[in-house]
Amino acid sequence: MDNRAKTAIFATMEHDADILIAGGGLNGPALALALAQGGLKVTVIDARPAPARAEAGFDGRAYALAIASRRLLTMIGVWPHVADLVQPIVKIKASDGLAGQGAAPFFLNFDSAEIEEGPMGFMLEDRHLYRAFLTQMADVPGLTLLSGETVVDQAVGPRGVTVTLASGRQISGRILVGCDGRGSGVASRAGITRVGWAYGQTALVTAVHHQGDHQGCAQQFFMPSGPLAILPLRGGHHSSIVWSETDANAAAIQALDDEAYLAALRPRFGDFLGDIELAGDRFTYPLSLSLAQSFVAPRLALVGDAAHGVHPIAGQGLNLGLRDVGALAQVLIEATRRGEDIGAPDVLDRYQVWRRFDSTVLALGMDTVNRLFSNDNPILRAGRDLGLGLVNAIPGLRRGFIRQAAGLTGDLPRLLAGQPI
Repeated sequence: MDNRAKTAIFATMEHDADILIAGGGLNGPALALALAQGGLKVTVIDARPAPARAEAGFDGRAYALAIASRRLLTMIGVWPHVADLVQPIVKIKASDGLAGQGAAPFFLNFDSAEIEEGPMGFMLEDRHLYRAFLTQMADVPGLTLLSGETVVDQAVGPRGVTVTLASGRQISGRILVGCDGRGSGVASRAGITRVGWAYGQTALVTAVHHQGDHQGCAQQFFMPSGPLAILPLRGGHHSSIVWSETDANAAAIQALDDEAYLAALRPRFGDFLGDIELAGDRFTYPLSLSLAQSFVAPRLALVGDAAHGVHPIAGQGLNLGLRDVGALAQVLIEATRRGEDIGAPDVLDRYQVWRRFDSTVLALGMDTVNRLFSNDNPILRAGRDLGLGLVNAIPGLRRGFIRQAAGLTGDLPRLLAGQPI
């Protein structure tokens, strides 16, 4: 059967959309925009009502977007909505140490001046990014957002998949994409199991105001109980905090009032930016490694945390998800242009082959770094400090790490290379 005949068969099949996306966080809307702009009909099913998310105020939650992620957001039309709201990351400093004792003498110091592409990344608040997605989705033909709806069941047939929503409504598509997080219902209903382990750590997340200007520098301070990331936000005097502690310590700290919480944070934060005060809500997230045994199943694909949950040690969670977005969008759009069935096993397997190895390597790499640094073994501490100093002292090696942190290495999907599909 030639491509024109196959295209005719698929065109006559009655579906509500070509692609159904369960999950409207960030990866779901990004994938929907990429696919719809490639000519496919897409429906996003978001459990949270859009107005509630769009009207959220400042709470300190933010993402470190790599250069490659910025390129994708530019290609799908989102970046112009947030370009004036980001904080460029021009330097990254990573050091080892103990609370109250300052950093070890050996450290990493990455400077964006060492690469041609500009700032290594951009900090952007969650509330701004979601609003930008919502605005852009409203202007793209072929894209439907169902907010306040949840997928409760799915049934796969030879030509498509039908999902049942909590409201009782049923909609069908040629494939279903799970963008519904680590506890993905899409994955579990498809029989996809997960492997992984808990770290015995919890991330305390908040935002602080500080007297000094951060000057666009992101700090990563490794301590025995877990890393502390100090991530610059727009304006110079606010930073987002991702502070990892043992589960017991984190629970005790989170239960403190604001002043006692600050008293626990200050010796870890240090005084390099002057005094600090809380400036956002306080959140906690248990930390674990979680990898889906497969990224695809019949008429189904997984993206982002539904496929892989990694330690936030390098802020790569969303960037990893956007690589999935770029790869899956490219596979599906190119398959459509060739007249293929986008839900066929060989088509979906192209996505899995492209993304599963890279995701697993990065997840295990973050796991290794966390295990290496989250202890107070004097022999390991001496070795890792020497390693940090060695990387920092060799320009070629340091530049390689900078390009990797900026998302510029590996087999990049076209959207992440700044090219149309």
